[in-house]
Amino acid sequence: MSSDHFADGLAARKATLGAEYVQRNLDAADDFSRPFQEAMTAWCWGFGWGDEAIDPKTRSLMNLALLGVLGRWSEWETHLKGALNNGVSREQVRAAIHVVAIYGGVPCGVECFRIARRVLDAQPKA
Repeated sequence: MSSDHFADGLAARKATLGAEYVQRNLDAADDFSRPFQEAMTAWCWGFGWGDEAIDPKTRSLMNLALLGVLGRWSEWETHLKGALNNGVSREQVRAAIHVVAIYGGVPCGVECFRIARRVLDAQPKA
């Protein structure tokens, strides 16, 4: 994997999740976890998110559906915040949760709504 993937991935990761959040994760990495942080940044964010065939907003919606169906709640919450940064609306979040409930089961949808309520209520009102 090229070093460009890491640089591109770092930019995409910061744009979606916020520079402070990403920097905290990188700063907390040690000799044990740093290789994973670097590989994940290059592979997931550089290679995956760097593929311009899918725009960041659509990719965020895909992630919400996939992570919701898999029941990865901590990552779902992180990617919900990122989806909002990428321009996903409250209505689109709701629709994505409906997809999660249909294909992953109602309990997955219920948990997504719980998390979404907490995250959305913490957002500044426009």
